[in-house]
Order: sequence, then structure tokens, then C-alpha cells
Amino acid sequence: MAEKKNCAHCKTGRKKVRSEEEKKKLTGRLNRVIGQLNGLKKMVEEDVYCADILIQASACTAAVNSFSKVLISSHLKSCVQNDIKNGNEESLDEFLKIMSKLLK
Repeated sequence: MAEKKNCAHCKTGRKKVRSEEEKKKLTGRLNRVIGQLNGLKKMVEEDVYCADILIQASACTAAVNSFSKVLISSHLKSCVQNDIKNGNEESLDEFLKIMSKLLK
């Protein structure tokens, strides 16, 4: 569930308490993205052929999208669902704005 607290990294000032399982799943996906990005950087530094770099870039995009899908599911099933149950339908509007940004 989202909580009101100061958060230096976010615009809303809210935080969410995540289970260790959820943190592990999300950080695992992020570590995969970081590894792929490091590989992409190395390919550029080593003058690898453009098409091969583009294929790696596509894999990075897919990995970020996979991370986002997991987080979207969690957000809908916890934060948005709880807010709507508590009469805060603004949470749904906030989610729709976020989805609009993600689908650009």
C-alpha cells in the first residue's frame, strides 16, 4: 500500500512498502537491464557493427518493458485497488496518465 512520506526520488512524495519477494523480482529484472546496458555500452566502445548494437538495444527495451509490466501489475493490484476501495478514484486517473507516458 502507498504511504505518504518524503521521497527524494519521486514526484509524488509517496512510498510503497514492498515484500522481499517483490523487491527480489524487480531488482532481478533491473539487474538484467543493467547488464544488457553495460553490454550495449561495451559494444559501442568496441566499434561493433551497427545492426548488432541495434539488436542488443532492442533486447534492452524488451527488458525494461518486462520490468514495467511487473510493476504495473503490482501497482494495479495493490495501490490502485486499495485507493479505489477507499474512495480515492484519483489514483485511477494518475495511473491512466502514467500509462499514456509509457505508451508514447
